[in-house]
Amino acid sequence: MKLDILAFGAHPDDVELCCAGTLMVEKLNGKKTGVIDLTKGEMGTRGSAEIRLKEAAEAAKILQLDVRENLGMADAFFANDETNQRKIITAIRKYQPEIILCNAPEDRHPDHGKAAKLIEDAAFLSGLRKIETSDKGAQQEPWRAKYVFNYIQDRQLVPDFLIDITSVMEIKKEAIKAYGTQFYNPGLDEPQTYISTPDFFDSVFHRSQMLGKMIGVKFAEAFISSKMVGFNNFDAFIRVNT
Repeated sequence: MKLDILAFGAHPDDVELCCAGTLMVEKLNGKKTGVIDLTKGEMGTRGSAEIRLKEAAEAAKILQLDVRENLGMADAFFANDETNQRKIITAIRKYQPEIILCNAPEDRHPDHGKAAKLIEDAAFLSGLRKIETSDKGAQQEPWRAKYVFNYIQDRQLVPDFLIDITSVMEIKKEAIKAYGTQFYNPGLDEPQTYISTPDFFDSVFHRSQMLGKMIGVKFAEAFISSKMVGFNNFDAFIRVNT
């Protein structure tokens, strides 16, 4: 299946927190969307790898994803090496996305910046013909996405552009809540963490609100591009009320 947009996350829930709204907007625009998680989040304080996989599957249903996979890399210990690059190259060539979304280039959790570099490197290498990969025994053709964009995570990085997610903000919140072991859940007997407080969940909502205010809408998500972004015409711009 060819995808229009493929989002990668170091852990299950990275995508939901940072670019689920954008994926949902594009899905409602008729695009095919998918998510690939690098790890199962097995080093997380709360829950387990098995539970995280179930939560990710539930979030995928909420977001109406066409594809969700987990590459099974080692949470906290995966490296930007040939083995992991080939896993991502194989996935990119399998789904041939036009746009790739990935983790923030640097962040509070070291896995996020590490994943961003790994995915960006693999996205480039995926276009090289002399790197051979196969899927289910079939030789794959090289593929390079038009753009690789980083979503913004915990740290307040400066975005290059924003996407209006006002119409799907409630769906984004439901997708985040699918991770019942990770976020605020007063009925769960688990240690409290940085992301399990009600304040953290509220901060996700308020950040989207703050970003939306910057472009004259109610809610938005932010992205960084290392490549110059081009438009076909001025109709692509959103009207900002000043």
